[in-house]
Amino acid sequence: MRRRLADVSGPARLAAAGEGLGPDELALAARNHALPLEALRYDVTPPGLHYVLTHYDIPAVPGDDAWRLTVSGRVRRTLRFSPGRLRALPAVVVRTTMECAGNGRALLSPRPVSQPWLVEAVGTADWTGVPLRLLLDEAGVGSDAVDVVFTGADHGVERGVEQDYRRALPLDVALGDDPEILVAYAMNGAPLPPQHGSPLRLVVPGWYGMAQVKWLRDVEVVDSPFTGFQQSVAYRIRQTPEEAGEPVTLIAPRALLIPPGFPDFMSRTRVVAAGPVLLAGRAWSGRAPVTSVDVSTDDGLTWDPAGLEPDHGRRWAWRRWTFAWSAAPGAHVLSVRARDGAGNTQPLEQPWNRGGFANNVVQRVPVLCLDPADAP
Repeated sequence: MRRRLADVSGPARLAAAGEGLGPDELALAARNHALPLEALRYDVTPPGLHYVLTHYDIPAVPGDDAWRLTVSGRVRRTLRFSPGRLRALPAVVVRTTMECAGNGRALLSPRPVSQPWLVEAVGTADWTGVPLRLLLDEAGVGSDAVDVVFTGADHGVERGVEQDYRRALPLDVALGDDPEILVAYAMNGAPLPPQHGSPLRLVVPGWYGMAQVKWLRDVEVVDSPFTGFQQSVAYRIRQTPEEAGEPVTLIAPRALLIPPGFPDFMSRTRVVAAGPVLLAGRAWSGRAPVTSVDVSTDDGLTWDPAGLEPDHGRRWAWRRWTFAWSAAPGAHVLSVRARDGAGNTQPLEQPWNRGGFANNVVQRVPVLCLDPADAP
């Protein structure tokens, strides 16, 4: 009997009512990993704690001397760069908060069946590389150019379509300097780890993670809008399978809390002592700078402003916030929400979409505050 790709790669689906995580989702969760929320204490996330999503396999990468990045398409001349040649060019360092477009997917009902993120698919790193616009300027972009397409070395099949991982940016974004798009070769001052795209990757500050193509090997300037799978099928906000949907692009505002106290192993419920508790965390948005953070200690019934640190000139990185809480004995639910300068804020109830994308519903952290008489 003839076998087809569709036999091993099914269509997108929603979990049935009451359906738990299946072996496929558990396998994805084991391959990919999220940021432990206590690691929000770091201004810059150590590479091993930064979230990772790999669509297919981490490719086998040849030695540095064998890798080539090609810039081609609607340009005056095709260019090829080795990583060594790129490292010899003037370097730029951009501190950027990256977040997976599917962050929060597992909280939706019905649940889109895919990588089952809660709220921790995020991380912040100092990326070092060469501005993409300089490479495109050297190649000479044609007057009829529309999009710039980026191809990674990771190869697989999704919903019956065999493909390299490919994404595109509009030409004006690719040529822009605010944000500065990077062809990056270092993370936190060291060569890219394999899981983060060694030897080269794209870094697009302010955009969700699907735009940050890893294991980058081709940059192609094209004269029509790119319609590849990851652009026109995946990463679209839809209510029904039939509609074209809106593309996922800039990161919606989000604030996360470093869970206070200490946790129960299974429930992750936090335990704190009565009295003063300093709450802290991080807030970010790719759509506009964060302007305020509010904290609730009563499951969203009331909100109070938190202190928000300045961005220290790092527009594309998360910002630390703090809040002084006087914890009283009993059960509490802590929540935090961010608002940005464009008026975007986090919802208390998340609007649903089939892919589970751009879910920035407020975080809820159950806390048990011990009565002093019950404390060990």
